[in-house]
Amino acid sequence: MAEEKEFVKELTSKSVDFSQWYVDVVRKAELADYTTIKGCMVIKPYGFALWENMRDALDRRIKATGHKNAYFPLFVPESLLRKEAEHVEGFAPEVAWVTHGGDDKLEERLAIRPTSEAVICSIYAKWIHSYRDLPVLINQWANVVRWEKVTRLFLRTTEFLWQEGHTCHRTEQEAEEETLKMLEVYREYMETELALPTVVGLKTESEKFAGALRTYTLEALMGDGKALQSGTSHNLGQHFARVFDIKYLDEDQQEKYVWQTSWGVSTRVVGAIIMAHGDDYGLQLPPRVAPIQAIIIPIFFGEGKEVIRNKCTEVEEKLRQAGYRVESDLREVYTPGWKFNLWELKGVPLRIEIGPRDIKQNRVVVVRRDTREKLSVPEDEITEKLQVLLTDYQNALLKRAQTFLRENTRSIDDYAEFKSIIEEKRGFIVSPWCGSAECESAIKEETKATIRCIPFGDEQDPQGKQCIRCSKPAKWRVYFARAY
Repeated sequence: MAEEKEFVKELTSKSVDFSQWYVDVVRKAELADYTTIKGCMVIKPYGFALWENMRDALDRRIKATGHKNAYFPLFVPESLLRKEAEHVEGFAPEVAWVTHGGDDKLEERLAIRPTSEAVICSIYAKWIHSYRDLPVLINQWANVVRWEKVTRLFLRTTEFLWQEGHTCHRTEQEAEEETLKMLEVYREYMETELALPTVVGLKTESEKFAGALRTYTLEALMGDGKALQSGTSHNLGQHFARVFDIKYLDEDQQEKYVWQTSWGVSTRVVGAIIMAHGDDYGLQLPPRVAPIQAIIIPIFFGEGKEVIRNKCTEVEEKLRQAGYRVESDLREVYTPGWKFNLWELKGVPLRIEIGPRDIKQNRVVVVRRDTREKLSVPEDEITEKLQVLLTDYQNALLKRAQTFLRENTRSIDDYAEFKSIIEEKRGFIVSPWCGSAECESAIKEETKATIRCIPFGDEQDPQGKQCIRCSKPAKWRVYFARAY
């Protein structure tokens, strides 16, 4: 036990310093690391395997809704980027520019894409001519660059990975339906695959995407009570279509501008998984996306090592054939206790222990990462038992996260109480708001809390309440939180 405790001491406790705990987990669990390039990270193999599983699960959903993947250029000519004033103003402080090709100065600067609306819209203008060309339903998996002043591994880096959907439609209604459909795809994906419940709703005018007509968002609550914007879906209206001249000839022989959407999820959602599910022992990864769902650890005692090693390999192969992501840690230079700590740190959902006694009894010991419950399972039942345990583990993570979200969402009408809770307890605060940008800005300045979203349906009804700050009649009840 002394060895195990010493190993865990390498992690800062969540309750002592959440921010340092997060960095410790990311680096020591070998998800990512810093580089010599300021603000950039290297995603290590274990972290990239996690991202691949997350990416593939979302990609299947995107394709199931009729979208196809493509790839567009990394570089955006300055003249294109500057065509839409509101858009370029929103991204100007974060744009990285290419000024030279080799030793030759370029005639026109090229932006490294902070997002792809400009370059994609210029191409759509060439592709779309008739109503028969619509809808255009395209997604791309790509990297983008935003020159962030303050960075944090996965959550905010100069370069990051994401997917961005860009679609064109005949009518505003079709575009709105697309925008909300993809928002729901994201919500279901995060809940089902990542065990991450979210609050969904509309962004305020001051918080919406630059150039969009409307922006919808998914907001998740992290373990320290801060919100994390986990995905967005934008109804772009006809703004970009008019700027980039994306028109089509309709059935009535009238030339019209298309209606557009864009939507995206990035590698910051990896950070969401860490902060929503992790504990003082490290990661707790949802089984549906975990790179390794079960780790097999031999318990060597004296002679018979080869027999135990062979049994581990045999069980591993059996589980692999059944479709599980499983590995064996057969290294003899580390003790079982050290390995237990390592794979707990890495968040592997299940640990399978095989020793001499287990082999004699034709059984294996299975240990859950979340509860540390130990189960002795007949070897010939291991395939079916793992499915039950992994499903239960996934559901338990979601239920725990839902409980945390519910217990840390408070309905508050008094501004003094609002300020006290946001400072001491954080979490989501649902409060009445008059709808003015002035009040929104003042609340942000006074409390560091922002409006995360205006919820849908009856939840947004202020029921005759007064604005939390100015006491004027409220227009909506909205979600406030401090956020990453």
